[in-house]
Amino acid sequence: MKKFYQVIIARSLGVLGFFCFLLFLASDTTKNSNIVSNINGVKSIEAYHIVTKYDKRQKELEVVAVNNMMEARQFGPEVPISFTGQMTAYKATCVGCTGKVSCPPRQDVRNNNIYFEDNEYGTLRILAADPALPCGTIIKISNVSFSSEPILGIVLDRGGLIKGNIIDFLVSEANDMNVIGRQREVQYEVVRWGW
Repeated sequence: MKKFYQVIIARSLGVLGFFCFLLFLASDTTKNSNIVSNINGVKSIEAYHIVTKYDKRQKELEVVAVNNMMEARQFGPEVPISFTGQMTAYKATCVGCTGKVSCPPRQDVRNNNIYFEDNEYGTLRILAADPALPCGTIIKISNVSFSSEPILGIVLDRGGLIKGNIIDFLVSEANDMNVIGRQREVQYEVVRWGW
């Protein structure tokens, strides 16, 4: 009988040890520090900007005006940025264009589809920008002659001549290229930094 109890105790300890081991594996032993406040489960730099803008207990982040794309890379992922630049226009059938934007999901724009549906921001105009602004960056555009309201666009394309503070606006008609021409002193504010 003594041997029977020893076997039961040994097996019970073995099962208990096994469950403790599983519990240890299931628990997250790593601590992830996240500077982002939680707004309904959203965790991003953008969410941090929104929280700090409206939560007065935290220091408010001001939009930093940058002069060039090197500064944009430095500040962009950390704080909201704005810059002044030029705007030009292009068509999907331009010289050197493939008809698809260069950033994933590589949308085909040969069918005059100049918009992108973003899960968070809805319908946005497609833009080509300097590689310093990562794919998926959303920009609020103002101070243009063809719209009195700000326009939201998303960086989904690149261009050989699109360097620095120039943004290229995708249009569907050649006439639209003439309407836009080369706009100067356009105000750009980065709303979301990349995907």
